[in-house]
Amino acid sequence: MAVLEVVRGSNPGQQFPLESERAVLGRHPECDIVLDQGAVSRQHAQILQLNDQFFVEDLKSRNGTFVNGELIRGRHPLKDQDRVKICDLLFTFYSGKPGDGNRITVANSETFVPNESGAMLVDDVESPGTTIMSTLDIQQSRVGLQMTVNPEIKLKALLEITRNMGSSISLDQVLPKILDSLFKIFIQADRGFVVLLDSERKALIPKAIKHRRRDADDTIRISRTIVAQVMKSKEAILSADAANDSRFDSSQSVADFRIRSMMCAPLVDSEGRALGVIQIDTLDQRSRFQQDDLDVLASVACQAAIAVENAQLHENALRQQSLERDLDLAHQVQQGILPSAPPQVPGYEFFDFYDAASQVGGDFFDYVQLPGSRLAIVLADVSGKGMPAALVVARLSSEARYTLVSEPTPSAALDRLNQSFSRSGWEDRFVTLVLAVIDLEQHRVTLANAGHMAPLLRRADGSIKPLGRDETGLPLGVEYEATYQQLQIELRPGDHIMMFTDGISEAMNDRKELYGIQRLEAILKRDLPSASAQGARVLDDVRRFVGGHQQTDDMCLLCFGRPA
Repeated sequence: MAVLEVVRGSNPGQQFPLESERAVLGRHPECDIVLDQGAVSRQHAQILQLNDQFFVEDLKSRNGTFVNGELIRGRHPLKDQDRVKICDLLFTFYSGKPGDGNRITVANSETFVPNESGAMLVDDVESPGTTIMSTLDIQQSRVGLQMTVNPEIKLKALLEITRNMGSSISLDQVLPKILDSLFKIFIQADRGFVVLLDSERKALIPKAIKHRRRDADDTIRISRTIVAQVMKSKEAILSADAANDSRFDSSQSVADFRIRSMMCAPLVDSEGRALGVIQIDTLDQRSRFQQDDLDVLASVACQAAIAVENAQLHENALRQQSLERDLDLAHQVQQGILPSAPPQVPGYEFFDFYDAASQVGGDFFDYVQLPGSRLAIVLADVSGKGMPAALVVARLSSEARYTLVSEPTPSAALDRLNQSFSRSGWEDRFVTLVLAVIDLEQHRVTLANAGHMAPLLRRADGSIKPLGRDETGLPLGVEYEATYQQLQIELRPGDHIMMFTDGISEAMNDRKELYGIQRLEAILKRDLPSASAQGARVLDDVRRFVGGHQQTDDMCLLCFGRPA
């Protein structure tokens, strides 16, 4: 039986047997292993047992989960005597019951950094009272600050900030320089930190810290209550004696570090949004911060907010450029996956069209030459759009070719493809696919359909018939045990089959009307001499229907048949 043993925490030596397939660790009382510490998230991490193997998985916690000192991403395998760290709590994982001969000891001097900055946010229960000495509205005072701050102090602060930040674009360079400048201005400061709001994760992230003393290596605990208050009110706050300030009675960060005086100012961008905070505090009760200090910090915060905003815009621009390069490469790769031209087969004609709604798409088609004078035509539509769908398309391309060659019938090929995709772990992805195999000598077409729209058969006399509606099975990846049927038709001279994705049938105009199957059938009923003529006429009609309305789905259209 596996065990999780406390190495560092409130009860060193305490053991938690891991008897079930899933054990959740967190602060919430309903967790399997309750960790009563403010920095721990309500549901922080979980330990899973899968096929006799144990894994630890972070549950999007604020302060992360570490294995052997390394921050983990997603699910991470556990080996015997691995060390799992959650905030200030350290555990040893044993694959069996721990004995005296296999314990791990942790020296007091060993340092475990909880995140990149060496800081963590802790939750505090808010207190209704307040003895905050002073507040200063950043939004209302952005202009007035320039007039009220002591000129000599203000000049020193702004010159220091401007000089250090003027040559820096990256946040990793900007934030430490802000703290360096503040420590030169506020010589009584013992520690400082910058916390920024991560808009994507909707979380507050400590991004930079600074200690006055070189030996101050302890993890900084930052009060979420104080940070949230400052960001919500957009007011800088000053507390002359934070340890006795009733507003911060429950703040673990204040209590643990015996803070005597603190200042916290919001970083407010040009649109009035709070990007984060700067906080400076001191342990020396003889060197408390004063109102003039708060004015200077607020003024510096205004300058720093501009630098942070510019740095974030620069980083966003770099990410966008990188994404565009990746998408361009992915577009080239995907175009290489698709057939470069329709096949040239005596007695048959083919037409194909593909247009992705963005640089990469989730529609796919292919022609695969099979033994015995047979040709397979595959048309598929992956759920979703963009890069995730394109990655599934890349896998589908290789697996479809291998499966079609190795399986004797279209239905068996779909059975095998479905099992493969069901095992992939893409729970939110599925694939609709229609497969047609042409016997080029016997002129027979065998179809199998996995949840895709029925192909349309146009006979030489102009009649239209949907193919295989009753034989259509589930999309690939929905149910592992799903099986697929097939049907066979004779393809006579003048007969053609059209296969398409919903980007064609559900093309939308500016009145939010859909193109529809009936309109598609009406085009096919016309006397059109070839597959190319049929495909071109459909595309022309779809374009006229949608006009200039932007389409959000990929379009793919295939036509094949025998000339009259």
